[in-house]
Amino acid sequence: MAYSSIIDVFYQLEALAFFDIVLPFLLIFAVVYGILTWMNIFGDNKAVHVIIAIVLGLLSVRLPFFSQFLAEISPRLGVGLTILLGLLILVGLFTPDKSRGVISWILFAVGAVIFIIILVQSGNVLGQYGYGSGYFSEQIIGWVVMVAILIGVIVAIVAGKGSGDGSKGPAPLFKLSTSAKE
Repeated sequence: MAYSSIIDVFYQLEALAFFDIVLPFLLIFAVVYGILTWMNIFGDNKAVHVIIAIVLGLLSVRLPFFSQFLAEISPRLGVGLTILLGLLILVGLFTPDKSRGVISWILFAVGAVIFIIILVQSGNVLGQYGYGSGYFSEQIIGWVVMVAILIGVIVAIVAGKGSGDGSKGPAPLFKLSTSAKE
């Protein structure tokens, strides 16, 4: 069979259920095998790691829910990672070195908000298929974003305040004095 474009190859792979079965299996296999190897629970016995990873990978693709979940979350995750990458580039270009610590926490908070939005939107779509609750709406997402921004601002203000005496680091909880007048 001659393929006229790469799109025809993707259609053929989709007809073979490559994206619904093979790729999710490989993803779960690789993640589980990597975690088991890193944690070294069973020692250097790689055969046990492989068997456990294969079993969990096959169990994960047994029902169509996991494939549908990956099909819903992957594009949103790609958009979220692109937004974070753009923010990281802008922060790297325009932020002085001494304020990067606070900016890192703000970017972490933005990433957490993006992750929550991705999960909520994916849950809503899967809820329409009968796999979830589907209770989240755009108003709840807005409230989650506002609360996350508020928490981020509070953390930035608290982290930005020094002890006031010119020393670096947080203020001590108890100050021990050596003189009797204090």
